[in-house]
Amino acid sequence: MEELQDCNSKSLVALPGSLVLHLFRLFGQQDQSSWQKYILAYFLLVRNDYFSGESKKHSDVFCDISELDFFPYAIDLDSEELELKEQKPISKAQSGDKESLAVGTQLLVFGREYTGLAIWMYNLLTRSWSPCTPMNLPRCLFASGSSGEIAIVAGGCDKNGQVLRSVELYNSEIGHWETIPDMNLPRRLSSGFFMDGKFYVIGGVSSQRDSLTCGEEYNLETRTWRRILDMYPGGTSASQSPPLVAVVNNQLYAADQSTNVVKKYDKVNNAWNIVKPLPVRADSSNGWGLAFKACGDRLLVIGGHRGPRGEVILLHSWCPEGGEDGADWEVLSVKERAGVFVYNCAIMGC
Repeated sequence: MEELQDCNSKSLVALPGSLVLHLFRLFGQQDQSSWQKYILAYFLLVRNDYFSGESKKHSDVFCDISELDFFPYAIDLDSEELELKEQKPISKAQSGDKESLAVGTQLLVFGREYTGLAIWMYNLLTRSWSPCTPMNLPRCLFASGSSGEIAIVAGGCDKNGQVLRSVELYNSEIGHWETIPDMNLPRRLSSGFFMDGKFYVIGGVSSQRDSLTCGEEYNLETRTWRRILDMYPGGTSASQSPPLVAVVNNQLYAADQSTNVVKKYDKVNNAWNIVKPLPVRADSSNGWGLAFKACGDRLLVIGGHRGPRGEVILLHSWCPEGGEDGADWEVLSVKERAGVFVYNCAIMGC
């Protein structure tokens, strides 16, 4: 097995933080530099059904990003084939953008085959790739978010480029897509997330020029959408990335693509407040090539840097709720020879 420290990956997927931390405890502090042992122990735990059934419900109790060295396992979604180490790959078309979504113990990769839009699924428990059940209306450039075993995909474009307002809910336990009520407005290049038990969509564009500043809230119990005016006042231009947002402890944060700062959403006043500068520039590429994620009680920023050692990708971490407003971003990991552009990123199990 190759040393994972040398992985030249631009599209990064981390193993669940809780799994890695449990492996740390199994090996002890002195062995925490050996990725191969982590992976072997993880496979053994899976083989013995450690993370299935009742134990799976309690696995997150070990999750603490402050103890976690990131990138214990990575895949490259931009190579000729989708593959994980020692797995039989699934061939795919070489061209076309890809989107990823972690839900339950599955990683879904949305892309395009020669026959059209497709979804590939990697199952952490079986360690295998397989085609995923297609959506009722295949799409790209959509908003998405996951909570536990379910995920919601909203809006986007169909194969003909039509902007959609339809929404689908995916249940990873049964592998089923369910069409749920439409949003109020069609939108693409928007972002989705769960907060306070509800699903939200913000930003995006409804056409080539019409930027949307409103957000929408979906109540899973009443199956209704509520429009929130000026929830994303900056809007999203057609050249910008979708809003870079992350939720920590039911608080919404955004990385501003224009001003290179982190903002926090004030739910009561429907306003955004500046919290601190980003550790990397987002304005140089209109927000593209940068990952802004949540894991546990921390915000993660994954972005590229050009320096004396060449092009590297850095993982920065910061705890917004820990009284660390003045604290600097902590660099948790560095990937050398990885370019400066993060094409895709999904965090699982935090």
